[in-house]
Formats: sequence, structure tokens, C-alpha cells
Amino acid sequence: MTVTTRFAPSPTGSLHVGNIRAALHNWMFARAQGGQFVLRIDDTDAERSEERFVDGIRADLAWLGLQPDLEVRQSQRFALYQARFDALVAAGRVYPAYESAQELDLKRKILLGRGLPPVYDRAALSLNDADRAKLAADGIAPHWRFKLDHETPIAWDDLIRGPQAFDARTMSDPVIRRADGSWLYMLPSAIDDADLGITHVVRGEDHVSNTALQLQMFDAMGVAPPRFAHEALLTGAEGKLSKRLGSLGVEHFREQGIEPQAVIALLARIGTSDPVEPVVDAAPLVDAFDFARFGRAPARFDEAELAQVNARIVHQLWYGRVADRLPDGMGAAEWDAVRPNLARVAEAADWWRVIEGPIDAPAGDDDTRVYLAQAAEVAATIDWAGDPWHALTAALKAATGRKGKPLFLPLRQALTGLDHGPDMAALLPLIGRERTIARLMNGDGAATR
Repeated sequence: MTVTTRFAPSPTGSLHVGNIRAALHNWMFARAQGGQFVLRIDDTDAERSEERFVDGIRADLAWLGLQPDLEVRQSQRFALYQARFDALVAAGRVYPAYESAQELDLKRKILLGRGLPPVYDRAALSLNDADRAKLAADGIAPHWRFKLDHETPIAWDDLIRGPQAFDARTMSDPVIRRADGSWLYMLPSAIDDADLGITHVVRGEDHVSNTALQLQMFDAMGVAPPRFAHEALLTGAEGKLSKRLGSLGVEHFREQGIEPQAVIALLARIGTSDPVEPVVDAAPLVDAFDFARFGRAPARFDEAELAQVNARIVHQLWYGRVADRLPDGMGAAEWDAVRPNLARVAEAADWWRVIEGPIDAPAGDDDTRVYLAQAAEVAATIDWAGDPWHALTAALKAATGRKGKPLFLPLRQALTGLDHGPDMAALLPLIGRERTIARLMNGDGAATR
């Protein structure tokens, strides 16, 4: 058996962080098992589905490195759904119902008022051929429901939640097709899982009751169901389900300078017993993937934690992976010198401006100006082919008796315009002899070029 997973977004909007997490875990499990990852575009809703969102889904998965092995679109599979539907109607497992939305709402309110669960009463099953013919003559088209088997317990061993059990008698027969002939989610999804050989479905715990219903659909079609893993939903940093999570997606992450590796590193591990690790290569995350490590507590997504992971990943990126995003002229030496101080790759441009100039150095007092003038003289005499920073500071320490902050800080401020930053031993050779002397001689705080 080839393990086959699927990610099934509807192209009615952009992917958000919860969608991305589901896609990632399906992709990771398939890769861990040497299997296949299927992208299924659930575009049965013709009115709300848009091609630009299909393109966006593909682009987002590509940015994350989650390439599917196969892509299918539900809008191209209607003939398959119709064939399965006709067979289920013939077998008595799908039946027409005629209540309006208002009538169904009234029934629910009456049941709730009596303290009873709002389960559909199957009134449509009592209609005879004459009743249905009259409704048709009156122009009332039916919607269609799947008839649950009330005698067979619904149970499965969830890969995350463990043993699950439902009583079909407490559940309404789900509507699977609207009166206009369009499909709802439940049956086409089960048909696709059966037809595509999906062996494992990884999705949010809000689908648990859907799984209970779909298990009966698999049974009615005479096919073995996939294994299911229902993971805890994401919560915001405040520990509650957050509407903001629905607006966070790849576009937002890219605007914030977040690397795809950071998104993967965080979403791969939150909600599990494994620590989040800032890994650039997803391979160790895939190798360690195990549903037994997933917990049932809500998974907390924190943008501040994502930013921290991102910074630690940026510190590991080699020049070739970022060269096309760096300023013209910035090479590997400059990147290696500044990356330990970056939270985002885009910040490298700020340090490139420090290296190239001009800079705005703070105005110093008289003692500082004298010191910097002395430093300029020393800088003109040291060997720049070796380690000019340590040669410069060693000579100044011996000549002035300064050490620690009084020795180093005025030099850093004059050379970079800042109090902190990359290791000056790496930065000074990039600034170079001529710019260093000019900046030190200009220790009165005026802009230097």
C-alpha cells in the first residue's frame, strides 16, 4: 500500500495559517512514509470559486516547498459523483427531501424548545410517489440527504485522538446535494478519497463529526475508508481561537520578511511534544514526524515566536540562498559578516549602507575627537591584509591606556554610526582602509562619504 494523503482547499479565498498547517502535516506524513501528496481543489461551488485563488494556492504551496505529486479538481469530476450518487439512490442510501430552509429552521427551534437535539425527523421518507409527483408539479425541487444507518455503531481509532465513537441516531441525515443540483462537501469528498486511493486524512478536529458521517458513506459505497488524524485547532497567542489567524497567510508572512523555512519549522512542531527547532532543511522534521507526538490541547500560534525562529534561520542561510535578494554589489563576505545581526534578510540592506556609506556618526566630545584623530593615524599605518580591527584596537590600547567600552564604542560609533552591530573584526575589512580613515578623521559627527 502506498501511503497517499491529500490537501483539499476551496478556492474561495487565500490560504491561512490553519490551512497551511494542514497541508504541511499531510505533506510531511506522505514524505515520511515514502508516499504521495495530492492537492485536491474543492471547486464545486462555482459561484464562490475563483481561478485567482487556485493560482494563489499553487503559488503558496510552491513558496513553502510543498509540491504535490498530483493535482485534481472537483469541478472536473462531476460524472464520477453522479455515478456514485445514482448507485446510492438505487440502494436506498440517498433520498429526496423537500422542506424549505424556513421549515427546517422551525423544526429545529421546536426540538430545542423541548430540550431535544435538533435532529432531522426523516419526514421526507414518509412521502410516496404521488406526494413527490405533486411537489414536482408545484415546482418544488428536492435536495438530497444521505440516509444514516442507525443500527450500526460508528467507531474508529483516530491517529491523534484515539478511539472515537458516535451514535448515528443522534445525528441528522446530512444534505449532500442542493435542490439546484450542486454538491455539498460531504459525499464528493468521500468519493474522491475512495477513487484517488487516499490512505490517510489529516485535518482539524472540527471535522470529527464529518468523519463519523463519511465513514458510513464509505461503507455504503463498499470501499475501505482512509485512516483519520484530527489535530487540535490553532489558537492565537492569547490562548483562544482567533479571527486573526484566518487572515494570516503566505502574503502576510512574505510582507513581514518571514522565510518559508521558519513557517515550516514552527507549524511542524507546535501542538506536539517535540521542541520547535530552527532548521533550514525540512528533512529532519519529516524523519521525526509521528502522530503519537501530537497532543489534544489547542496548538498555540504566536507571531513573536515565528519571528524568533525566523531570525535563527536567517543566521544559517548561506549566501547562495539569498543572493538574489541582496543589494547590488553585496557579496558573500558582506553577507557572512552581517547575517548574525539580522532578523530578516531585507535588513542586510541597512548594513550594506553602513559599509558603503554615507553614515551619520554621533557628535563626540573633545576627548573623543582627539581619540578618533589618533585612531585615524594608527589606521593609516596598520597592516590591512591581516586583521585590521584587532591591530587597530591593540595599538590604541597600548598608546592611550583605554580598554573595554571607552576603547571600542567610540570607534564603532564613528565607523558605523551605531552603538551595536556585527563583529567589527568582520565588518572593518569590508569598510576598508580609505573609508575607515575618513570616518575616523570626521569624528565631529558630520556625515561622511
